[in-house]
Amino acid sequence: MISKSDISLITSLAHKKYRDQLGLFVVEGPKMVEEAQRSGYTIHKLFTEAELTPAEMKKISGFKTPSTALAVVKQPQHEFCIDDMSDDLVLALDGVQDPGNLGTIIRLADWFGIRHIVCAHTTADCYNSKVVQATMGAIFRVKVYYTSLVDFCNRIAPKMPIYGTALDGSNIYEKRLITPSVLVMGSEGSGISAEVAAYLSDNLYVPSYPPENKGSESLNVAVSAAIVCAEFRRKIKTV
Repeated sequence: MISKSDISLITSLAHKKYRDQLGLFVVEGPKMVEEAQRSGYTIHKLFTEAELTPAEMKKISGFKTPSTALAVVKQPQHEFCIDDMSDDLVLALDGVQDPGNLGTIIRLADWFGIRHIVCAHTTADCYNSKVVQATMGAIFRVKVYYTSLVDFCNRIAPKMPIYGTALDGSNIYEKRLITPSVLVMGSEGSGISAEVAAYLSDNLYVPSYPPENKGSESLNVAVSAAIVCAEFRRKIKTV
């Protein structure tokens, strides 16, 4: 039997306000719950089909078809230390607002061995349930920070190059790429803000094929991030 207070807690965590106040978030599905446990995250509450009826699981599930496991997990307290980001490629997200895009970017960061993602406060909350599910467990392996991106760029610029992405940038396939460095991805609608763009060392562009192609105006931000990260890893390995 699930209590009314547990139902109230879980439903409240659909809102960022309460996730922030309580320092908790929801993980759903047996694989995701297993990832949370394996990663050493603190499990505040755990609910499984062995304890609850399907009707009770439906009350707390965010899925159309209720999963067989749901956990309320304590948010980690990643200490923001700029010196920890001086040895490799760091992603910075300037207002990426779509939960699916953010979750996919966290997942691809995990795939390409990127340990840190620095987000502007205008970026979607990484503990939004849609983001968490889209990461497919990568949220437990990649450290995500929220801070002033302008301040971050101001502090990191003397230490390493800061790359951005833009339609008028340099062809990434012809560009010599350097690490350690920071790669900034802008918001879906307006790209990188002028305040952050002022710190960029260079802009990179993923060209369409053939070059005169007049189809789509631009790439989805998560797709663009995947291509650019892959090119960084390919070139650094071959330099």
